[in-house]
Amino acid sequence: MQRCSVNRIISFVTLFAMVGSSGCVTSRIEQARHTSTGLQDGDGVVILAQRQNVDYQTEDGFVSCLSNELENKSLGITMHPEQEFMDMLFPWFEPAHAPTHAEGLRELLARPGVAERIAETGVRYLVWIDGNTEIVDGGGNLSCTVGAGGAGCFGFQWWENDSTYEAAIWDLDTLEHAGTISTESVGTSYLPAIVIPIPIIARTKSAACNGLARQLREFLVATPID
Repeated sequence: MQRCSVNRIISFVTLFAMVGSSGCVTSRIEQARHTSTGLQDGDGVVILAQRQNVDYQTEDGFVSCLSNELENKSLGITMHPEQEFMDMLFPWFEPAHAPTHAEGLRELLARPGVAERIAETGVRYLVWIDGNTEIVDGGGNLSCTVGAGGAGCFGFQWWENDSTYEAAIWDLDTLEHAGTISTESVGTSYLPAIVIPIPIIARTKSAACNGLARQLREFLVATPID
């Protein structure tokens, strides 16, 4: 009886030690710079999600995360709210009308009143975000039952998340494509269950957001290009 009690204690200690843990995440970031960048007093930055793709759309939560992580007053990075920018420039940055290449952006700003409205917002750099997080693989089996003695779950499941995003940075003063930063975070989440399911989550979206924000911050603040 004593050995059974000890084994039971060890099992519960193992389970509770797993609570709150995170799955392993591997991230990769690539950067391509085309022009010099730099922020002056009063220059703002806005992040807009590319929503032209009918198969998938960048999550609003990712855009909010990136905007919050990127803002840094001490470095002179002031973020402009996405919806406020779109409302002020309505309808030109709505999905059906938003430019997706350099020539399209130049044509848009050549329209009467557009450049003046953008100047009123104080936005210098426009960052287009494209990408999403999706489950790319998974397996296992988990079943839960309810009986006279109580409820419980038994089994094991796993799934792999892939968070892939690309940021295209546009200088609205020079109408140039300043550069592109892409990130991919891959991780496997687990859900073991011995009576109680214990999720071990690989937070790939959070890793992609944090990594991309750091690179964008350096990209916008560090200026010269050789």
